[in-house]
Amino acid sequence: MDPQYSAQDIVRCDLCESPVPPMCCDICHINLCITCVGVHLSDDSKDHKVVPFHKRGSTINYPKCQKHSPKICELQCKHCNIPICASCVSSGDHDQHKKIDILTILTSKKELIKKDLQELKKFIRPKFQQAASEIPAQKAGVKQHSLKLTAALNKQGEALHKEINSLIQRKQSEIEEMDEQHLAAITKQEDVINKALHEIKQVILDLQKLLDSDDVCLVSEYTSRNEEFRSLPAQFQVTLPTFSPQEINREQLYQQLGSLSQLLITHPLTDEAARTTEEHGGQKKTPDAVSSPPARLFSDKPLRDKTLSDKPKILTDIPITGYDYLYYVSCLSDEEIWTGGNNTIMKLYNLKGELLKSVQTKSGNVPDDIAVTRSGGLVYTDYQDRSINLVSGTQIQRLITLRGWTPHGLCSTSSGDLLVIKDSDDCKQTKVVRYSGSTEKQSIQWDDQGKLLYSFNGIKYLSENRNLDICVTDYDARAVVVVSAAGKLRFRYTGPPSTPQESFRPVGITTDSQANILTSDLDNHRIHIIDKDGHFLRFIHNCGLQRPFGLCVDSQDNLFVAERDTGKVKKIMYYK
Repeated sequence: MDPQYSAQDIVRCDLCESPVPPMCCDICHINLCITCVGVHLSDDSKDHKVVPFHKRGSTINYPKCQKHSPKICELQCKHCNIPICASCVSSGDHDQHKKIDILTILTSKKELIKKDLQELKKFIRPKFQQAASEIPAQKAGVKQHSLKLTAALNKQGEALHKEINSLIQRKQSEIEEMDEQHLAAITKQEDVINKALHEIKQVILDLQKLLDSDDVCLVSEYTSRNEEFRSLPAQFQVTLPTFSPQEINREQLYQQLGSLSQLLITHPLTDEAARTTEEHGGQKKTPDAVSSPPARLFSDKPLRDKTLSDKPKILTDIPITGYDYLYYVSCLSDEEIWTGGNNTIMKLYNLKGELLKSVQTKSGNVPDDIAVTRSGGLVYTDYQDRSINLVSGTQIQRLITLRGWTPHGLCSTSSGDLLVIKDSDDCKQTKVVRYSGSTEKQSIQWDDQGKLLYSFNGIKYLSENRNLDICVTDYDARAVVVVSAAGKLRFRYTGPPSTPQESFRPVGITTDSQANILTSDLDNHRIHIIDKDGHFLRFIHNCGLQRPFGLCVDSQDNLFVAERDTGKVKKIMYYK
């Protein structure tokens, strides 16, 4: 007996519940004691076959023919996939069809059932039981990890408090030093006045004596000193110090506290499970492909209300070497960025400008775009060999190879899918395709009037917004084209009303936590900020930007800009 069910009751008669029934009906599949056999057989509304209990299951219960009742079917028509009887065969309806003995199918299926049962008992159920047994420890681990994070946060808070107290003490020392200087000046003034008072007192005594004296010579020698004493000693001028408190920038203070990396929950099929998908004119061989892990969850409401700054500020200026032209930048974290340009090498830098890692494309071709997946892998498009590739650790795996289309821009979405811009080989069509792993899920190409959403060829990059809109820069069309997650056109942005449309040539694009869309205007040396409904908000310019190209934002909404010609990545704070 299966240990899983070892505690169950003994077998009983299905009619009177007597224990250990010696018989069973192999047609009705019920257990019978000797007394109940006759009762069961008295029901002549259906067939019965009573056999000893140990021979249960030995009777073949052939299906009845749906067409020639009550005949039974001993064959299966493989073409029609239905059981057939002798009358079905003689009717000629299945003459050209292959027929199989139902017993052969029964034997084959029972072998499969036996095999599946064995696998379920020996391997699958234990694996799930093991996984279930690990859940309590995982739940406990969440609390333990949370306590560690809280301890680290409190430690940082104590350090900040200590530093603030130290700064306050430093200011207090400055106040005390100024007090000492002020008191010293007052004391010096006091000494001068007291000295003069002493002299005045003496003069008064001397004059009193002269008034009482009859000595003509002594009185005649008197010289007045009143002019000397009429004016007070020179008074010093004092400008008292004031304290002007700086407005506390909560956002900067929040950043000073430290950054918290995102929670990444990875799909069980990891990047290492990726295999190649070949597309042949719309037909796909679907392998066990990689399924990108889920991203941080987005909602329609911003995480925190933020105000755009009137004067964006460059926080960091990172020189990127080895490129004649720098095109791409993608955030791996708040402290690390992937970059790419006009050669075959993709480079990972920290914010100090230190090179952390270099990766050459698998084919030796120049990548057409790069993006970081939610699990931290790097994906890139290779338009020359029509592939989309994943860099995971030191390995490069080809996720997708296209036929009849060439891949260009790409991005990783909040659900873990990939969005890819593709051009057709016939030079007539451009579309955005959504991939789940290496399976095509969605194609976006036409508007409601049957017109193409995107111009053919030319520079195009894309990003997914927090409201799940898909935002595409169309350089040749001089527009940012925004569609909903369902692929419906929402709006086209062609620049602010005050700017001539012909001067707007968007290139790079990214979105932030407020659902604002940022796009680089290469030739005008500026970046446009527009809201989720296509309304122009303001420019980022007049801060030293030169020919901005690729864009990305970190978790704090700091903007990273790849300058095409200077080979620099600039980190810009554009919120207050």
